Amino acid sequence: MKEQKSSRVLLVLFFGVLMGALDIAIVGPALPAIRSSFAGTGERSLAWIFSAYVLFNLIGTPVMAKLSDIAGRRLIYAIDIGLFAVGSLIVASAPAFSFVFIGRAIQGFGAGGIFPVASAVIGDTFPPERRGSALGLIGAVFGLAFVIGPALAGLILSIASWHWLFLINVPIALIVMAFGLKLLPGRADRPVERFDWLGMAALSLTLSAFTFGLNNIDTAHFGSSLVGLRVLPFLVAAIVFGFITSQIERRAANPILPASLFQSRQLRIGYALTTGAGVGEAAVVFMPLFAVAALAGVKQGQASFLLLPVVIAMAIASPVSGRLLDRFGSKAVIVSGLAVTTVGVFLLSITAGSLTMFIISGALMGFGLSSLLGAPIRYITLNEVAKEDRSAAQGVITVFTSAGQLAGAAVIGAVAASGGGSASSYASAFLVVCAASAVMLIAALRLKRRAAERASAQK
Repeated sequence: MKEQKSSRVLLVLFFGVLMGALDIAIVGPALPAIRSSFAGTGERSLAWIFSAYVLFNLIGTPVMAKLSDIAGRRLIYAIDIGLFAVGSLIVASAPAFSFVFIGRAIQGFGAGGIFPVASAVIGDTFPPERRGSALGLIGAVFGLAFVIGPALAGLILSIASWHWLFLINVPIALIVMAFGLKLLPGRADRPVERFDWLGMAALSLTLSAFTFGLNNIDTAHFGSSLVGLRVLPFLVAAIVFGFITSQIERRAANPILPASLFQSRQLRIGYALTTGAGVGEAAVVFMPLFAVAALAGVKQGQASFLLLPVVIAMAIASPVSGRLLDRFGSKAVIVSGLAVTTVGVFLLSITAGSLTMFIISGALMGFGLSSLLGAPIRYITLNEVAKEDRSAAQGVITVFTSAGQLAGAAVIGAVAASGGGSASSYASAFLVVCAASAVMLIAALRLKRRAAERASAQK
């Protein structure tokens, strides 16, 4: 009976995370239709359909994660799903483009809590020896979303307007909410704690300034844009707000980012590795551009299909890496995955002129990145933090991953742009990623061995 309930819980979490992940993958094909619906919408405005989602997702992650530690997983997961549905409805019924932005912001804020809370629920529901498999299955959702997302978008757009890409979220969200309220664990029996509103505000300003500054870097003129008024003031503000946040959190009775989340060496290494994983994700985004520059006859519209080996490999490897976590521990999985990633990126940088090697390298990168994204680092945090901080720790992982994505995109874009976007300049950019992967591999060697990891696992 208990086994059956765990399976139902996992199914609810799976569909919630899938819904949030799909809404990133299906938007791209709809952009031309959205632009034609709102006169005067330019490329920069369209970019904010993604940027608004990413920014508010980043802000919502630590907020919703901490709230779930205070108010309980069931309530906050339902609120996250509900916010996502409300945002979807606003986008679908938007009378002006500004409402699309507002809806995407609400969607992103709600989605920010879905994955961290889902990971924390796994820690609450599954014993340590089965957490890896459960996390691996949830991690596979992202690869699956990017495989089926564009095809699903194309199917919906062929028979209906772009509005249905968002309207379809509403009934799915209601079903997930209903089962979530029935099956997910409620609030722990402990005293009610005050929420750290001041810390939340300071952290939100830090993340907003950081995201806005990095998003405005012009990679074709990296140096000049870095010191420009659209970048430097925001990066400086991020540093200042970050310092203010640290001071507030030290004095807070119930900080949104407890100091205990950074005291363990295992956790600090995990955060560094997940930042590097974000850099790896950013590198994957640049692969179609690399293909156009390096492979004869490949056009821009065809290049995105060359990402399929990466996402299919991740979708296959994520549940496998989850099972391996339960058997061999995080160190073995992460070290082997980083070794495969390093080899894949290196081969890509030196053999990009070969379509066969491009596909093989992409598959290796997908297999390797699955050892960092999704299950392994989240598995570490579930073992290292107390139950009352599980969701907050999952949120920290998402924040560090996003920081790596933003920084990686800026650096890779700058190196590629310095050579005019040629094949050799992209090869140089991927060699930088290869070096970063090698450094992460060395850092991963300092993770705990399996026996020590089991001994410190939180029940």
